[in-house]
Amino acid sequence: MACFSSDSLRLRAHDPEAFPLYEGTGNSQTLLSARISWFFDLKGPSFILDTACSSSLVALHLACQSIRSGETSQAIVGGVNLMFTPEMPMLLSSLHFLSPDGRSKAFDASADGYGRGEGAAVIIVKSLDAALRDGNVIRAVIRGSGVNQDGRTPGITVPSAESQEQLIRSTYAEAGLDFRNTQYFEAHGTGQLQFCGLNFALILSSC
Repeated sequence: MACFSSDSLRLRAHDPEAFPLYEGTGNSQTLLSARISWFFDLKGPSFILDTACSSSLVALHLACQSIRSGETSQAIVGGVNLMFTPEMPMLLSSLHFLSPDGRSKAFDASADGYGRGEGAAVIIVKSLDAALRDGNVIRAVIRGSGVNQDGRTPGITVPSAESQEQLIRSTYAEAGLDFRNTQYFEAHGTGQLQFCGLNFALILSSC
């Protein structure tokens, strides 16, 4: 499970005397994945990942690695973003990350920041052979994924085009794919594949 912001916990912390009995086990980041494992009686690796905006995708990358290595037979990967408190928008605004009109304009000359949104997604990942064997509905096949860091740039939030290119090339090479076969490309809302220096690349083929 991915976890970046913690608006619900922050909201309750405004009045610490009003914490309910099970606040520690019901609203703790460390228990997001543990609660799912407990409820479904899952015994495999269970952990929370925070790499800012790329958290869900890096969690997906690690799930694929776990399946390919034989550590697990399938994985549940998910992330949620709900905005309950003003602290995070205020912090991002002070750094001029957010667009004044709340809209993302990736790869556009008028880009002036990005717009935050709410959402939730959970997917089941397993090997293609296992999915075909079990008669699962297959939405896409993950051909490859990769993660790297920008390293030292002029600022910790300033991306490195060189690092991003390196990651994309190495991910394609490891997957044995040709760039000419790519028909669709999607990036972070800011027009980048990273935030705070961590880059992510994912190659999908539709089923």
